[in-house]
Amino acid sequence: MTTTPTTIHLDDNLKKELTKKLDSLGISLNTYFNITARQFVLQNHLPFEISDSADIPTEKTEKAMILAKAKELKLIKDDSVSFDDIDKAIEFLNSEA
Repeated sequence: MTTTPTTIHLDDNLKKELTKKLDSLGISLNTYFNITARQFVLQNHLPFEISDSADIPTEKTEKAMILAKAKELKLIKDDSVSFDDIDKAIEFLNSEA
């Protein structure tokens, strides 16, 4: 198998952090990119989930999710307003504004 030299540009801090983590696993930067590229070709999609800090819920959102789950499991009373009629729902929302 022949190889082709390829140049990539990385943020200095990202490269340092990535190299440090890969070194702890005994994997070189070159090997990491080869593994990732091969898996992309084999699986026809990225071999990992792409996320950022925006995917991490805020404390307020996390509390709301826990509260909703507790209500769903009937651990606490669900005192949420619900409607069977769209007009009544709109009337309620307009009265809250």
